[in-house]
Amino acid sequence: MEKHVVVIAGPTGSGKDSVIKELIKRYPGVFEFAANATTRAPREGEVDGVNYHFITNEKFKEELAKGNIPEHYHRPETDTYYGTYAPDIEARIASGKIVCSQIQIVGAKYLKEKYGATTIFIMPSHMDEFERRVRERAPMSDAEWGERMQHTKREIEEDAPWYDYRVTNEEGKLTETVDQVVEILKKEGYVF
Repeated sequence: MEKHVVVIAGPTGSGKDSVIKELIKRYPGVFEFAANATTRAPREGEVDGVNYHFITNEKFKEELAKGNIPEHYHRPETDTYYGTYAPDIEARIASGKIVCSQIQIVGAKYLKEKYGATTIFIMPSHMDEFERRVRERAPMSDAEWGERMQHTKREIEEDAPWYDYRVTNEEGKLTETVDQVVEILKKEGYVF
C-alpha cells in the first residue's frame, strides 16, 4: 500500500510545525499540510483552506453529523471546536500529495487506522530550553506554565510511547531533526 499520510505530533514548542514546514520546503509539490476544521477566527496571515478550514459552530456540527469530521475536540472556555477534516485529506491524497498532519493523539490514532499513517512524536530536548522556547512564544504566569508542564509531561509519558517513532529536536538542529524524519519516511515506504 502506498503511503500518503504522516502524523508529526508533540508538545507545544517541540518544533513539530517547523519540521512540517521544512519538509514542504525541501520537497515542493510533494508534501502538504492537512488543513483541519476549526470554529476559531483566522489569525493574521492564516488562509482558509490552507491553515485551517474556518467554519461556524453550526457548520462544524453539520460536518460532524455527515461524518466529515471523524474526530474532534472542544475547548469549552472559548466554545471552539477543532477536528480532522476528512474531505481535505481525501482531496490532497487524490492529487498525489503526502499529507502531513499535526494533530493530537486521538486524531493520530484515526489517521493510522484509516490511512496507515506513520506517526512521529517530536520530543523536546532539554526541559529548560523547552521552557524558554514556549515562554518566548506566549508569555505566561508561573501557574500557567505549571499547567502547561503537566500537560507536556502527560504527553511525553503517556502519549509518546504509542507513536511509531520518537525524534528529539535539539535546539538549533532543525536540519538534523528533519533529516531523521526523512529517513524514517523513506524506510516506511513513502515515495518522494
